[in-house]
Amino acid sequence: MSHPSLRNGLGALLSLSLLTGCPTVDLGAPPVSPGACRPAPAYFADVLWPELLASDDVAVSCVGQPACHRIEDGRSALRLSTDPVDLDRNYDIATRFLDCGSPENSALLTKPLSGIDPHGGDDLFAPGSPEEALFLDWFIP
Repeated sequence: MSHPSLRNGLGALLSLSLLTGCPTVDLGAPPVSPGACRPAPAYFADVLWPELLASDDVAVSCVGQPACHRIEDGRSALRLSTDPVDLDRNYDIATRFLDCGSPENSALLTKPLSGIDPHGGDDLFAPGSPEEALFLDWFIP
């Protein structure tokens, strides 16, 4: 059995340590909860994958050349499967780069869009282009 004054002393010490804890650190906005931004998978598979991400024009394809965004030899966290293509996996990866509250600020759009975010693969399309419209249409219910 512990002595009441010892318990009170330990309680006071614990309370004091909680009051003097570490300084507050601003961690920024909380990340979007996984699954919170999940626009239509069918639109991704039928439109975005073939027309934007894996375009037949390798100059503007995210996966058309080595060292871009193919899982086997790509760079960054956007690593997409191409051989074989796994659209479910690619959809899951792509949705990590979305901002459903402000789709025009999604990294999946701003990185390849000219003049917005620096992109190691250069600019792939321009603001106001059909490609930008295809991307933004993904968020229309």
